[in-house]
Amino acid sequence: MALAKTIMIQGTSSHVGKSLLCTALCRIFKQDGFRVAPFKAQNMALNSYVTLAGGEIGRAQGAQAEAAGIEATVTMNPVLIKPKQDLNAQIVVLGKPLADMSARDYRAKFLPEAVSLVSQCIEELRREFQVLVIEGAGSPAEVNLKDRDIVNMRTAMLAEAPVILVADIDRGGVFASLVGTLELLEPHEREKVAGFLINKFRGDIELLKPGLEFLEQRTGKPVLGVIPYLHEHGIEQEDSVALEGNVHVSAGSELDIVVIKLPRISNFTDFDLIGQVPGISLRFVRPGEPLGTPDVLILPGTKNTIEDLQYLKEKGTDQVIIELAGSGLPILGICGGYQMLGKMLYDPWGTEASLGSVTGLGLLDIETTFYQEKQTHRCKAKIICPEFIDCDVTNQEITGYEIHTGQVTLGNEVKPLLQITQRSGQRADLQDGAVNNQGTVWGTHLHGLFDNKSLLLAWINSLRQAKGIQKLTLAQLPENREEKYDHLAEAVRQHLDMQKLYQMMGLGAGKP
Repeated sequence: MALAKTIMIQGTSSHVGKSLLCTALCRIFKQDGFRVAPFKAQNMALNSYVTLAGGEIGRAQGAQAEAAGIEATVTMNPVLIKPKQDLNAQIVVLGKPLADMSARDYRAKFLPEAVSLVSQCIEELRREFQVLVIEGAGSPAEVNLKDRDIVNMRTAMLAEAPVILVADIDRGGVFASLVGTLELLEPHEREKVAGFLINKFRGDIELLKPGLEFLEQRTGKPVLGVIPYLHEHGIEQEDSVALEGNVHVSAGSELDIVVIKLPRISNFTDFDLIGQVPGISLRFVRPGEPLGTPDVLILPGTKNTIEDLQYLKEKGTDQVIIELAGSGLPILGICGGYQMLGKMLYDPWGTEASLGSVTGLGLLDIETTFYQEKQTHRCKAKIICPEFIDCDVTNQEITGYEIHTGQVTLGNEVKPLLQITQRSGQRADLQDGAVNNQGTVWGTHLHGLFDNKSLLLAWINSLRQAKGIQKLTLAQLPENREEKYDHLAEAVRQHLDMQKLYQMMGLGAGKP
């Protein structure tokens, strides 16, 4: 059986658009009739994705697998690094936590052993699929790190992949970054670079052409395309740098929703669809900054609930939240944010930090204990608290996913929010989440809650109704992810020389 053809997207730095371009390529290859899969050897991200079997991988590879029309597996991202503190991170290998390591220990003790793992995963995927779209990380020219780098040129060599080097022109210095990156590569690595892509372009392409000609003449490598700045593409972002200055404001905003931007915020993709609903201003606000007068406040997930809770307290934002709750402002928490809303958080094994037990915000009658084993599951559930939203979503099936070590115990002053009926494909009968007696404060461990359009619509309309605003209809909500993947693929295809790309990959005319 022939091995899959491969293509690798590397960048001159982080946040140049590698993940988005790989997502587009996965959908393009799928549209062209290929069995295609994504791959990234090592990912550092707090936005993660749970596979059908309950493994945890980078969210970008989960989205890329969706764009490819396949189920994601842990082989598509064998190593996931989840920062917990400035010098410490949880290392997830093949979907399961291996250990907490410092950067020094990870580099000295883990990386030398990881090459064989990466090689095995690449071989397995190449035997199963026809095309493998591979994503690099950061820059391949980090001279202080590249001798043990497993995610850029080492991966390209293992996968026999031509490399397309991507640069972000919106940042400026695009030609210097491309030429400089090439100059810092070793000769055999430089040979792997088959061409360039310039991303996030705004302006007149005619003014750019002299620069493109210079780049090709200077390097002897072709420019495969200039991708325009894709506004509001709606594809999930993986890196929290995407939240810098992030405010989603639709025309004529009627609802102001604030998400607290915790230092270790995770899975902020929970709120992507909310920000695309008509009439909503969605703001990410750091602890200590003025919150303004929001209509609802959200505490999101975090990789370190206890330390981020302490940070809230240091900045005085805890008291602001408590006062807002006292005024009747709707407040919700997802995962770590849900745990913060409780009375006490216990960490007897030091799973989160070395602080032991800490008091929560006291807005929900719950207590959390952190255990050593992490729960990672795809879930099906139903709303069982009729007071939660004044609408008919009770007992409707919804889907989501869990990633947490904390287990919550409910007191007498709250009601459970959800009944989980399925976990990782197995029948379940578990309660999750809590709602206070007034129905104003609630939380859940379930991520992806608002990807369920019926629930999203019901929640938004309950907020609109409270302000005397006309309700929205299902037709007014954002398009689904499948439509977004198609639109992304079409936008990239228009500006990318696919024929040349197919030739570089050894696929001839392209479509099988």
